[in-house]
Amino acid sequence: MTACAIETTAEDDDRDPGAAWPAGFTITANGAYAARLAGAGDALYVERWTLDGPEPYAVPLPLDQPEERGTQLLPLADGRVLVARRVDGRRNTFSLLYPTGPATGELRLGSVEAPGSEHLVLLPPSPDGICAYAMCVGPDTTTLWLVAGGAFGPERVAEVKGRCTGGVWLDRTGRMLALDRRLGDGPVKAVAVDLERGGEVTPLLQITEDSDDRLLLADPDSGLLLIRSDAPGHDRLGWGVLGSLLPVRFPECLRLDDAAVTPFAVQPGQVLMPESCAVALRIDAAGGSWVGVWQPSSRRMAQLAAPQGWLAGAGLWTAEGVLRLPYATDGVPCGLAGLEMPPEPEPEPEPATVVEEPRVCRPVPLQQAPLTDRGPAR
Repeated sequence: MTACAIETTAEDDDRDPGAAWPAGFTITANGAYAARLAGAGDALYVERWTLDGPEPYAVPLPLDQPEERGTQLLPLADGRVLVARRVDGRRNTFSLLYPTGPATGELRLGSVEAPGSEHLVLLPPSPDGICAYAMCVGPDTTTLWLVAGGAFGPERVAEVKGRCTGGVWLDRTGRMLALDRRLGDGPVKAVAVDLERGGEVTPLLQITEDSDDRLLLADPDSGLLLIRSDAPGHDRLGWGVLGSLLPVRFPECLRLDDAAVTPFAVQPGQVLMPESCAVALRIDAAGGSWVGVWQPSSRRMAQLAAPQGWLAGAGLWTAEGVLRLPYATDGVPCGLAGLEMPPEPEPEPEPATVVEEPRVCRPVPLQQAPLTDRGPAR
């Protein structure tokens, strides 16, 4: 499983059209558990999936009252599920749900206020599997909260100047977080936030001075980054390597005229081999959604049919190169389908857009973060 960007809310005018984290199905960083809202109509309840056994299985976690459709969920590595609920239009409450025999246990953690035009979203599962974070996005400032895993309920851990979206973990410890930040009316730029240094901010992506440069996925093993930027003249999917001197590349094979292409998972375990990483992509068109698979070393993107009932945009790679896609149908309410990376045909030359400017900034090397010669934390 790899870190990925969150899906922002409809009220966010800076939202990324290619945000990769599906709101309806969330998988832990280690791929062991997942959670979603199940049920029909207004009778919604939390459902936890176990994915690391011989066969996947689901455990319902209903309470006395049904969940609202806007309830946010985040599974933890110990099998509990964090639930974030919006109350009275401004207060966000947090609870941990877990099975207790035939019933559902609930541990209430506290609440966070999001007044006025602010809104709160959960960040993707932390790599440590224990902590859970949320960000409260205001017009000019974004506040990061530790909402599970702390000692005394929700704790404010950082305040970042600007309006932030996205959310990608850059390491395996849950220290370095990438956010897509807009300052005032300026362009969107991905920045790295050091949670162990009070939210110290480091520039992460600046392909050109005026381009919107967002980080969609990052794989700490290989350093592969999946990027969306309008530096080529319009929004394109590109890839780069954390700390590399090479520019970001925008392969033509990732462009489809009548469909949106969004990466959602990167093959783990490919240490220092970013070009060999398999990448899973969600393809959305008028006729439905299906799956693309691609490697940076490849000249083509293979397009594959998704299993019936696929929870679109959700999935994870094994280190061996098998893509596991969760699906739910009337006959199989909890299933995982396996797709393998198809063999690469004979290579054909394919042009790739490369944006190089005198001011191109490569992604900040993770081993150099936090960097020296910076101003005070913001």
